[in-house]
Amino acid sequence: MTHKVLFTGKTHNTNGRDGGARSSDGFLDVKMKQPHPAAENLFGAAWSACYMGAIEVAASQRQIKLAAGIAVDAEIDLNVDDGNYFLSARFNVSVPGIDPVIARELLDAAHSICPYSKATHGNVNVVTNLV
Repeated sequence: MTHKVLFTGKTHNTNGRDGGARSSDGFLDVKMKQPHPAAENLFGAAWSACYMGAIEVAASQRQIKLAAGIAVDAEIDLNVDDGNYFLSARFNVSVPGIDPVIARELLDAAHSICPYSKATHGNVNVVTNLV
């Protein structure tokens, strides 16, 4: 199997009072005095952006025209249970102008398209709500 790299994100992270995260292209430059909640916020932003694109791909594959205004509100929880840390997530998704049954099909299909959803499948419990 031969694959093609579409993009490589490169970041440099530091900790402490002047800590932060910076991407090599300068697009991202965030100050982070503490790694949390910054890590969960950044993960939520990245995952939900990818997932939103996957909804668009799922709609395109089904020849469904989406209206502007798709939105994903992601909530990423850092949990601990008996000393074990783990993540859980909730996505609240708005797909205006689409029948709720069709929208639900798109949301479900998007998780099988989105690389973040694939990477976390079976590792991060995610609840996806159509709002």
